[in-house]
Amino acid sequence: MDGRQDVRGWQFWIDRGGTFTDVVARRPDGSLLTHKLLSDNPERYQDAAVAGIRALLGLASLAPIPPGAIDAVKMGTTVATNALLERKGERTALVITRGFGDALRIGYQNRPKLFARHIVLPEQLYERVVEADERVTSEGEVLRPLDRAALEAALAAVHGSGIRAIAIVLLHGYRYPAHEQQAAEIARRMGFTQVSVSHEVSPLMKLVSRGDTTVVDAYLSPILRRYVDQVAASLGGTQLFFMQSNGGLTDARRFQGKDAILSGPAGGIVGAVRTAEMGGFGKIIAFDMGGTSTDVSHYAGEYERSFETVVAGVRMRAPMMHINTVAAGGGSICFFDGARYRVGPESAGANPGPASCSRASFRQCSGRRATRHSMMLSSARSSPRWPSGLRRKPAIAARPSRWPTVSSRLPSRTWRTRSSRYRFSAATT
Repeated sequence: MDGRQDVRGWQFWIDRGGTFTDVVARRPDGSLLTHKLLSDNPERYQDAAVAGIRALLGLASLAPIPPGAIDAVKMGTTVATNALLERKGERTALVITRGFGDALRIGYQNRPKLFARHIVLPEQLYERVVEADERVTSEGEVLRPLDRAALEAALAAVHGSGIRAIAIVLLHGYRYPAHEQQAAEIARRMGFTQVSVSHEVSPLMKLVSRGDTTVVDAYLSPILRRYVDQVAASLGGTQLFFMQSNGGLTDARRFQGKDAILSGPAGGIVGAVRTAEMGGFGKIIAFDMGGTSTDVSHYAGEYERSFETVVAGVRMRAPMMHINTVAAGGGSICFFDGARYRVGPESAGANPGPASCSRASFRQCSGRRATRHSMMLSSARSSPRWPSGLRRKPAIAARPSRWPTVSSRLPSRTWRTRSSRYRFSAATT
């Protein structure tokens, strides 16, 4: 982003979040422009990033982008992050050596809470397990050749159930990949559109971490590929780069699910560091709260990276920025589970979005949101310009209470608190 370099066309830097998309553009003359829009607004555009580019170029909503007008587009996206946090990835099946079908479920038997009597294991990303009849020793000796016929029969059943993503993880496959290659060839021939094999995704020893990373890649890559292809098709031959979890850029064609978990958050810490350095600060804590997730990171002179990471209860072995991600943001859905109120991990996103966004009214929202509750409980400051869909009224006879409470009747549209001066209700009621 050095302003002194020779620029012949437009350049764009885009952060595509779960709720909003931010676009920064540089004209050929070096001047900068910014634009902000909802990430999902199907009534107006198909993709927010492309819509933002067209808006800054002064083009109509469906007008083609002129060839050569743009030098490069560089993006960070939370598409993979949010899909993992909300468990909305592709339906996936795991193919693993016979006898090790529950190896990834058992994991390393870590006890982060040593004295907890009730252990809740994280939800697995794969839906079904196929145990391949094969075995290779650590020295490469084939104890049992791959039973191709049995594997084909098992995969046929998986394919018939509608699953199209496969993660193949065989014992010692990182070093002796012949059986994994055979299994991958069978899966592709049978019509599986996403086949992730461990010796390509994570060619390192240790079955569990290698398997977890391969499953993540199979689970997220189809969703990521659909999004990347959609953006690339709209941009024509323009150079398109994506931010990876490790803080570096890669060509769109090489962007994989396992490297996209922290794509958006990684760009956030890089930008925060550059901004802090311009102000003379060398040590910072970055707090990035979006509509779907919240990311916290630390910087003390150098970027902190980790090789083995746990994100949303999922183990991965890939270089990435050391960022703590929580599945709770301003648009997270609040619900009552029968015992307590909970926030997330599901989010309203941009469609229908939180009630505080101008696009959504109370009737459009399908549940309660964190930002909406903040306003209801007077956590948000009052403003003459109140969000669309809300009006404020002086509270009357607010009942005394030990704690600020929310009405227990979920369909109710009026909330009162002991500490608030206003009672809020939907303008549409």
